Amino acid sequence: MLATPEERIVVEARRHGIVLVAGWPFSPAGAALLVAAALAAVTAVWRWDRTQVVLTTEKLFVVHGVVRRRAAAVRLERVGTVELEQTLLGRLLRYGTVVAGDLEISYVAEPREVYGLVERLSH
Repeated sequence: MLATPEERIVVEARRHGIVLVAGWPFSPAGAALLVAAALAAVTAVWRWDRTQVVLTTEKLFVVHGVVRRRAAAVRLERVGTVELEQTLLGRLLRYGTVVAGDLEISYVAEPREVYGLVERLSH
């Protein structure tokens, strides 16, 4: 790259990150598609942030919603069986579905731990 021994690099940088977006068809349809994708991502993060799985010594419940908060719960004394469902990807990334009585909670982080605690507290 350098033509002579005296030649020195003064600036070495990547092009601006806008080139990652510039490849999109920047027509009204392309812009609308980009906005729709961004809204879908923000909505997914918002829902994830506003959903909680709570285990107390007496019940297991999930609370979700932003405008209208909703909760579903099961009393541990009424839980007959506790089940854990995990796909291969779920086992690798450590998430799964915990079923306790009539309550089914999907995408639970560290489901083996939650399963074990529910199993222990319900008996």
